[in-house]
Amino acid sequence: MTQRKPAGVGFETWIERQIREAQDRGEFDDLPGAGKPLQGLHEPHDELWWVKEKLRREEGTALPPTLLLRKEAADAREAAGRARTEAEVRSILADINARIDEAIRKPMSGPPLNLMPFDVDHVVAQWRAAR
Repeated sequence: MTQRKPAGVGFETWIERQIREAQDRGEFDDLPGAGKPLQGLHEPHDELWWVKEKLRREEGTALPPTLLLRKEAADAREAAGRARTEAEVRSILADINARIDEAIRKPMSGPPLNLMPFDVDHVVAQWRAAR
């Protein structure tokens, strides 16, 4: 659909022709969800349904990047507490610390980050004490 509508041709006729030609080329074959009922037909109308669906589909979040990194840091700290080995604790913390360092060097949008890299040795000592 990269071409302009020719003069003298009605919109409906022009669009129907493009759809028919695309069907002939097989562009509608094997689309995801083919033959399945549409979701949400029996739910109340929501004007932002497509935004919510996109966020759910992409596992996205509406949080600003700084708040998202804070949440990921908290999740990483919890994951480190559940880790089975010291090497796993260090790996988890190294990953999140690299992201925190990057955010400190290149500020992100959103509220202030207010986050410092984890003291790996201190967290490992806490992990050992909990074992």
